[in-house]
Amino acid sequence: MKVLGISGSPRKDGNTALLVKKAIEFCEREGVSVSFISLSEKRIEHCRGCRACIKPPYKCAQEDDVSEILEEMKSADAILVGSPTYFSSVSGKLKSLFDRTLPLRADNYRLSGKVGGAIAVGGSRNGGQELVCMNIHNWMLLHEMVVVSDKETAHFGGIGVGRNPGDVLKDDVGIKTTENLARSLLDFIIK
Repeated sequence: MKVLGISGSPRKDGNTALLVKKAIEFCEREGVSVSFISLSEKRIEHCRGCRACIKPPYKCAQEDDVSEILEEMKSADAILVGSPTYFSSVSGKLKSLFDRTLPLRADNYRLSGKVGGAIAVGGSRNGGQELVCMNIHNWMLLHEMVVVSDKETAHFGGIGVGRNPGDVLKDDVGIKTTENLARSLLDFIIK
């Protein structure tokens, strides 16, 4: 079993990356193989709408880091996606990645049946994180993934609060929802 964690933040070691890492570390402690991708370190161009990717060999015509990320997605059993809250939505870089996953959908729904969960960080407890999680969930649903939320804490997923780098590590509620999300995800992939 493999869990892929993706941080959609443009900050390399920002609050979103910290929470995504918390979730995959929880999975790793439970004996699951994990990998982590920070979009801050990746070159991701915007989708040009050329539609070259919707026919064999289902590959984007652009040369950037998206192809390697799509391969990681295909090899994972579960995907945790995190984003900072930017005007009640995901980061622009993450949205560009989402748009560029069309080849996976066109190629017989390659993410179908994989388990997915969302993590969001905002500057306040009610800073739009639920809307970010819904954006991520919608992307997952369009790929026919199984969407899970956190257990016991009744949220949309991992919901953290942090304005300055490292703030989420002091957010006990955010850490709890993130670990509960990881637990819920593992319940689906480990039978």
